[in-house]
Amino acid sequence: MSAEQPLTVGVGACEGVGADEVLDLVRAVLEAVGPSAEARVAALATVEARAGEPALVAVAEKLGVPLRAYGSAELARIRVPHPSDFSRAAMGTPSVAEAAALLASGGTLLVPKTRSAPADGAPARATAAVALGTPGAGRNGQDRRDGARRAQHAGPYERYGIRDAQHAGPDGRRAEQAGREPDLRHHGDAEVRGAGAGLTDLAVNVRTGTPPAWLRSRLAESLEGLAAYPDAGAARRAVAARHGVPVDSVLLTAGAAEAFVLVARGIEARCAAVVHPQFTEPEAALLDAGHAVERVLLRADEDFALTPGAVPEAADLVVVGNPTNPTSVLHPAAALAGLAREGRTLVVDEAFIDAVPGERESLVPSLGLLPGRTVVLRSLTKTWGLAGLRIGYVLADPGTVRALARHQPLWPVSAPALTAAEACSTPGALAEAEAAAREFAADRAYLSGRLAEFGHGHEGLRTATPYPEAPFLLVRHPEARAVRERLRGLGFAVRRGDTFPGLGEDWFRMAVRDRATTDRFLTALDTALSHPT
Repeated sequence: MSAEQPLTVGVGACEGVGADEVLDLVRAVLEAVGPSAEARVAALATVEARAGEPALVAVAEKLGVPLRAYGSAELARIRVPHPSDFSRAAMGTPSVAEAAALLASGGTLLVPKTRSAPADGAPARATAAVALGTPGAGRNGQDRRDGARRAQHAGPYERYGIRDAQHAGPDGRRAEQAGREPDLRHHGDAEVRGAGAGLTDLAVNVRTGTPPAWLRSRLAESLEGLAAYPDAGAARRAVAARHGVPVDSVLLTAGAAEAFVLVARGIEARCAAVVHPQFTEPEAALLDAGHAVERVLLRADEDFALTPGAVPEAADLVVVGNPTNPTSVLHPAAALAGLAREGRTLVVDEAFIDAVPGERESLVPSLGLLPGRTVVLRSLTKTWGLAGLRIGYVLADPGTVRALARHQPLWPVSAPALTAAEACSTPGALAEAEAAAREFAADRAYLSGRLAEFGHGHEGLRTATPYPEAPFLLVRHPEARAVRERLRGLGFAVRRGDTFPGLGEDWFRMAVRDRATTDRFLTALDTALSHPT
């Protein structure tokens, strides 16, 4: 971020608020931006009903900047990450601070709505938010309408502070995002939802034939106890024993997706970096929580490897998948450990690590040994076929576990899901998962080999990495979008790639299946590549 770029501070305040309370709050949110931020403030912004509030006028004068005011109806049209029913009822807009900052700047939100903390312990009477961008040049209605159009027509994530990290690789080249803004909320299940019978699903990466009979039996037995509130104790102990960590280092969640939300809400960060291409839910959760996000885009011509220095040094929250969805890249544990820093939280999504024989390169053995905070996320969805049950967990230091747990509701994980967590942590279940991982590896090698043969007959077809390690492959072809549609007509659904940051419409992902299914799919792929419609 350039030191010359101006900042706009949006302020919401109760009538009669003190100037000291507002000034302390404004300086606190500016401190969150970084050194010398106060010198970059170009304007304060608020709702017209508070334009004459003495405290706001005094603070603007103290900072030497204009106080810009906007009508509540204009502010209400601005989408904000932290709406408040109280603010909507009192001022006609869901967040004066965030909406005013965004509307006045026409830019991106850097610091979300923050409440004041009066020294005397009294209730907060002011809120403030910081946006990056050039404020409008006046208070007249035309200026306000122009600001409204800029904010309303900004990209769906631009208003929340999304930025692509402009890091350079070892050869000095920049990694740039390709194409239009991806749909972070698109997932593989959308490719098959409502498709009916007859469509072979290669878009979703859940192991076929699951849940196994023994697990279905355990889940059915758990239904007898649904009258009681869930007790997570036994499941936490089982997961802790399975990984050799203390019980208070385990937090059970409603799938890994909830864990991403807890991380976004429970871990403070000034600069969050997400390593892409990867599962998009972590970034979506961070944006929803008001974080500014730096995208670290790994390079296709480097096989999406995690290169030294890729992550900005200033990032104090880093999220990376391992093995990574959708690239099937397994980053070395040493490379991930090299991202750990004092003052940084390193979050590693290991949702697919149990599909890697021996769980190689897992960062779980390094918990508590690296500088800063390390958080590992796990899921039982993929190997055990439990997407509809929602069960996953967080492994971290006890303090981080407590911080995340404060953002969960009471009884966040159902009794059947707790039964699954306990059952899938037993030695017998782990042995079955290991056998499945080895079967995945053999089936993936068969699929990769056949695709390599295809590459000789179909120009432009290639896989993302020569060393895939996950139960899926990412494939590139210049006509991938059309190929996907032809495959669908031939009875196979694959996952589009353009919804992942850093990829485009020339990519698609396919799940690894048994060899018979692979042979049928490759016959269809040959037809799709050879006979365009």
